[in-house]
Amino acid sequence: MTEPSDVSATRRAYDEVAVDYAVLLRHELAGKSIDRAMISAFSELVQAYGNGMVADIGCGPGRVTAHLDSLGLTTIGIDLSPGMIAVARKDHPTLRFEEGTMEALALEDGSLGGIVAWYSIIHTPPERLPVVFAEFARVLAAGGYLLIAFQSGDEPRHITRAYGHDLDLDAYRLPANRLTVMLADSGLAVHSQLHRAPDDSEKTPQAFLLARKV
Repeated sequence: MTEPSDVSATRRAYDEVAVDYAVLLRHELAGKSIDRAMISAFSELVQAYGNGMVADIGCGPGRVTAHLDSLGLTTIGIDLSPGMIAVARKDHPTLRFEEGTMEALALEDGSLGGIVAWYSIIHTPPERLPVVFAEFARVLAAGGYLLIAFQSGDEPRHITRAYGHDLDLDAYRLPANRLTVMLADSGLAVHSQLHRAPDDSEKTPQAFLLARKV
């Protein structure tokens, strides 16, 4: 099967920026208390449910993977970009990282207690997100949790410069209500959502959805 052009473009872009991205964002989560609160709530819910492995899908250099590990979760980081995976393994040598695509995860059905997709769905064209969410639902155990972070809005944008590099990459700001319907259609029921205003480093409102496989 031919790989979609957006997947190839995303891999190229993140291979290009991997080292600088990791440096620039290494401590970003430390300054975002609301974001950490959403991850903490997710962690508590997964542990109360019965734990199980959590996949950080679109893990980049592994900063969220490492944070999940610090909260007591057994975590695997999965990313499309070999460059990002190389940085993640270097920066977090005790954690597990693998290359993979979110539309075809190399995981068994029902094998995860939770999934975090931290700004990793934003480069997938919205019309293909139902495929992504169906794959998330496939690998989640019944009762498992999904946490998604994304930029709130309803428009595409083209990125030509980021993290000190020239790029050719599409990204999508997404409406929470539309994602909620897509998730429900995949058997993932949203029970919590949060929107926050952009901080000094951001241009748009940020959104978080917490869903559970029914």
